[in-house]
Amino acid sequence: MTFIQKLVLTYLPQSWSNAIQAESESWLLRCSTCGTARSVWEMGGIRFKASSVGKMVWGRCPQCAQNRKMTLERKG
Repeated sequence: MTFIQKLVLTYLPQSWSNAIQAESESWLLRCSTCGTARSVWEMGGIRFKASSVGKMVWGRCPQCAQNRKMTLERKG
C-alpha cells in the first residue's frame, strides 16, 4: 500500500475511503505488450471520479517487469 493510499484510508471518513478504494479497484491498467491487467488500487494508485477511457499511462508491468505504456480501462 502506498503512502497516499494509507492517508486516504486513515484520515478520510470510512464511507469516503471505501468509495475511493472501490472505484480505484474498478479501473484496470492493461499492459500494451503482454495484456496483463491489474487494478489501479493493486498497482498503488488512486482513481476517483474519473471518466477518461483509453488513456495511456506509464507503469511497471508485474508480468513483464518492464516500464510500459498501459491502457486505463473500466471493469464491466
